[in-house]
Amino acid sequence: MKAIVTVVGIDRVGIIGEVCTTLAGLQINIVDISQTVMQEFFTMIMLVDTTACPKSFDEVADTLTAKGEEMGLSIRIQRQDIFQAMHRI
Repeated sequence: MKAIVTVVGIDRVGIIGEVCTTLAGLQINIVDISQTVMQEFFTMIMLVDTTACPKSFDEVADTLTAKGEEMGLSIRIQRQDIFQAMHRI
């Protein structure tokens, strides 16, 4: 299953590394990634493949939320099909 991961917060060194390490630890593959810094705000969106992940989607979401809180960021994951349905015009 593919999903969209979003990361938002105050920019600092190491955000991409920590988030990617967390995803790798969950056996989640990053398919595509885009990031930017707007003034002091870091934003990143990733398309990920969760096929090899042994945890449930809810467990992954909880893990990413907790990692975000630890890092002072908002990290969210949403199923790609739901994301696309919400943004269809």
